[in-house]
Amino acid sequence: MTARAGSAIPVESVDVAAYSIPTDAPESDGTLTWDSTTLVLVSVHAGGKTGTGYTYGGTAITTVVTDKLADVITGGDALQPPARWAEMQHAVRNMGKPGTVAYAISAVDIALWDLHARLLDEPLVVALGAVHDATPIYGSGGFTSYDNDTLRKQLCGWVDAGIPRVKMKVGRDPDADIERVDAARSAIGEDVELFVDANGAYTRKQALLWARRYAEYDVRWFEEPVSSDDLDGLHQLCELGPAGMDIAAGEYGYHLPYFHQMLAARAVDCLQADVTRALGITGVLKVAALCDARGMDLSLHCAPQISCQVGTAVWHQRHLEYFHDHVRIERLAFDGTIDPEPGGLLRPDRTAPGHGLTVKHADLEQFRVA
Repeated sequence: MTARAGSAIPVESVDVAAYSIPTDAPESDGTLTWDSTTLVLVSVHAGGKTGTGYTYGGTAITTVVTDKLADVITGGDALQPPARWAEMQHAVRNMGKPGTVAYAISAVDIALWDLHARLLDEPLVVALGAVHDATPIYGSGGFTSYDNDTLRKQLCGWVDAGIPRVKMKVGRDPDADIERVDAARSAIGEDVELFVDANGAYTRKQALLWARRYAEYDVRWFEEPVSSDDLDGLHQLCELGPAGMDIAAGEYGYHLPYFHQMLAARAVDCLQADVTRALGITGVLKVAALCDARGMDLSLHCAPQISCQVGTAVWHQRHLEYFHDHVRIERLAFDGTIDPEPGGLLRPDRTAPGHGLTVKHADLEQFRVA
């Protein structure tokens, strides 16, 4: 059914499942190694339509959705995602919001927004009030587990696809990083922007040293040079780091107070937020408002197929991380995925209702773990 003006449509039921999908090769960054990623899918049903949301985390997320959130939103108006979001905030008061709970709320909120748009028979970007037609992206991967040939091949693949920005991981073996960064710069040429991400691997003094060395290779983006919990350290890097190199962090922010504290500490030159962690679409749009108030850009972290939709509604939009693992998983999990355009843009499909994705249940079933 298509919603009529003034008519509430109650949420009827909520489903959740988790799938553990192996990486295509062993992967590592400055502080972690992994060989699989868990995709958690949430489906919300109302009015003959289904909205789909997702996040990347552990199977414990499914328990939070089933035991705590599903009953809270069932019966509520599916046309009011922010109201359902507020109800979920109250429901988890005694559980602690950062971490698993925030992932769960994020997936449900994304599903509610998709359902809302499908009930209205309009694309999600219209429902969100888009201010941009597309979201710029940067290719992301460049894992520390890659040899230099693999690193070059991946980065050049993005450049050949028309993406003018690429990011690689650093910090696991600092003695090898200059050779790796040199290999990357030589492969992509001088006209492509090169970003690095240490995932908090360095101390403050180490980070400042490496920032200056990376600047010699025209690195313009240094993500999490120190832990994202070290706001004073990030601020020092913003103040003392090389001109033209932005310090970025925020991907591990789970709720609004975290982002407020990071911005108040002047800890970043560009803030990051993840729609699958930071309390979903509703949460990220509130983070975007904090950035708008300061005239600061927001860069969206990973989950490109949903993040590109949200990015169109972010006024001070910078770009979106087109992360290798999530690109693979989303192509496997969904029909209707969007490919990059020349110039490095993801342009949402305005001819499809909702976010335009359809779950490929049969293809996913072999990976199901919950």
